[in-house]
Amino acid sequence: MLTSIKLKMLRANGGNFAIVASRYNARYVDAMLRAARETLSRAGAKIQIVRVPGAYEIPIVAARLARKSAEDEDLAAIICLGVILRGETVHAAHIGEAVSGALMKLQLQYEVPVIHEVLLLENEAQAQKRCLGKKHNRGTEAAQTALEMAQVMRSLSGE
Repeated sequence: MLTSIKLKMLRANGGNFAIVASRYNARYVDAMLRAARETLSRAGAKIQIVRVPGAYEIPIVAARLARKSAEDEDLAAIICLGVILRGETVHAAHIGEAVSGALMKLQLQYEVPVIHEVLLLENEAQAQKRCLGKKHNRGTEAAQTALEMAQVMRSLSGE
């Protein structure tokens, strides 16, 4: 069961945030992207958006951004948005597992929060509920998590 989003009043403190978003299943990903962008904008964040063909391509772009950020210390967090819908084969599960593993490795390697909202869903009804509504939009949740993790990482740096 999904719980409603509890909006927090978080500030970006001038932080730079990147969003890597898939174009595949655009109806759902675009809705998450709009919600994430609105949340970050309200917090005063600087936002860079990079679009990629599908979910499988998200990790390589996130890796480039994370590596560049580690060199320049300029990204507070990277948000990854995508929707994978299960079909008749196990292909979706393979994509979901590969993306999840790669994103986890990136944040550990580069010490940049990588917010994973590449959703592996059973059907379009689940996608509609998680991506199109204001009550449960995973884009809003991803942005709030990114803002909170940016604060956590700043506190660990003594900033």
